[in-house]
Amino acid sequence: MPEESELVRGLKERHLQLIALGGAIGVGLFLGSARAIHLAGPALTISYLVGGLVIFLIMRALGELALYKPVAGSFSTYAEEFVGPWAGFITGWTYWFMWITTAMAEITAVGVYVRYWFPAVPQWLPALIALVIMFLVNLIAVGAYGEFEFWFALIKVVTIVAMIVVGLLIILFGVWNHGEPVGFSNLWSHGGFFPTGISGVLLALQMVMFAYVGVELIGVTAGEARDPSKTIPAATNKIIWRILIFYVGALLIIMSLYPWNELDAQNSPFVLTFQRIGFPAAADLINFVVLTAALSSCNSGVFSTGRMLYSLAQYGQAPRFLQGLSSRRVPATAIAASAAVMLVGVILNYVVPQQVFTYVTSLGAEGAIWTWGMILVAHMAYRRRVAAGQVQGVKYRMPGTPVTNWIGLAFLALVVVLLLFDPDTRVAFYVALAWFAILVIAYQFVRRRAGHGMGAEGPGRP
Repeated sequence: MPEESELVRGLKERHLQLIALGGAIGVGLFLGSARAIHLAGPALTISYLVGGLVIFLIMRALGELALYKPVAGSFSTYAEEFVGPWAGFITGWTYWFMWITTAMAEITAVGVYVRYWFPAVPQWLPALIALVIMFLVNLIAVGAYGEFEFWFALIKVVTIVAMIVVGLLIILFGVWNHGEPVGFSNLWSHGGFFPTGISGVLLALQMVMFAYVGVELIGVTAGEARDPSKTIPAATNKIIWRILIFYVGALLIIMSLYPWNELDAQNSPFVLTFQRIGFPAAADLINFVVLTAALSSCNSGVFSTGRMLYSLAQYGQAPRFLQGLSSRRVPATAIAASAAVMLVGVILNYVVPQQVFTYVTSLGAEGAIWTWGMILVAHMAYRRRVAAGQVQGVKYRMPGTPVTNWIGLAFLALVVVLLLFDPDTRVAFYVALAWFAILVIAYQFVRRRAGHGMGAEGPGRP
């Protein structure tokens, strides 16, 4: 059985930092934040703070597991070792499916954004071109993926920083506002800081957690990170604070500049901010940024699905031929297979481009919640084995375990329940139930097949 070390460790710390940051800052902030503001008003920042704290706990748990065993299989490997073969099988395939659906949505978004400038271009064409380019980038080498993701993320970060700086100049000094400082009174002058009550904060949580999908990519990159004992803790510790600053900081600036109830739920609040200073190409700028955000997500989708499928194949939970590595030691066969499935997104983009985006991204978020929950469960089991002297511990530890693990799991359960209150996400909830039912049945076949050569315990990971 090939070892994980056959993959090239070509990702630097700056790659890991921006991969996770870019994965969590995307269309949800630039376009979707307006709808979340209408749900909770200025109290939306509380939703992001609470959600960010839970994500921080999950990332610390993941960081500890990744240092114990930095492998490409990541979540599914830890789930199988510390929870059971069934958990590894379901987690691996669910995470793969999560990024498949997300990538389908993002290439659809690419088609929409390109048509903003070139309305005569059929929407499926840019979607296809984007998928092909990201597929080829991922075949070159892991370093190429890291560089593309670094610059994609940097574009988004620079845009947010520019917006925050411009907003502070208007709020504090009245620049571009005839010398009259706007101040922060809009945060409490229109129905108070909690204009829709605690219910608004709770209902916004599902959108908030969807926005954080992607931070767990640090776990997938662990198998190809240079000096993981140094880069993984550094990336894990810094990423959550940067996300909170970019999300909470940007939203506080926007809702200070404009009364929350006057923002258009259908348009990006970032466009309004740049338009306020008389920037004529504000809409073009944001369209360019969300285009790079979509390409970034597609790039991450091709990368992560290839690694997860490669790992599943190594351990007999996917066809063996998917273990193949190219001459550059990239899991080319698994990447190609995943990209081929993503082509379904081009077809859906042609048939139902508007409806499919909401459905598949909601379904993808269900996969993320399962993955995050399994990280917390596997981590608790890992710490129990460390305490019993059965496995080796690491210096980088999650604080407050197992209490913090249970807090995180309770929070994720709450988000799942909240999905039932939104008609759009309710559909994804039922589809997710069907998906898990299919995996349970599929696992019985895999277990039975493996049992002929491996015993009743089924497939396992070394």
